Amino acid sequence: MNEQYHEKETEREMNKGELIDRVADECGLTRHATCRVINSVLKAISEALAAEDKVKLVGFGTFSVAQRPPRNVRVPHTGEVMRIPARNAIRFKAGTVFMESVRSRH
Repeated sequence: MNEQYHEKETEREMNKGELIDRVADECGLTRHATCRVINSVLKAISEALAAEDKVKLVGFGTFSVAQRPPRNVRVPHTGEVMRIPARNAIRFKAGTVFMESVRSRH
């Protein structure tokens, strides 16, 4: 199993290639097949969110889209008021099983 993480002070980070290697090793699949599966999953999630659907992965969490209304903000160094337009924001709510597995590791 490939457990090379990029070190950033106290934070570890796994990139997509490392995720693919880890899943391929765990599932006994080729790296190419695993890459296709992961890309397919990510594409399906992206397309569902683009259609403003929710994606619920029981035990992991829920991805959803929320509308952020337009708002005014003040630029600190000029005092100028800027208008930020409305936009869609991606939300993720972690599932209970996922949260508990992360909490139990610390």
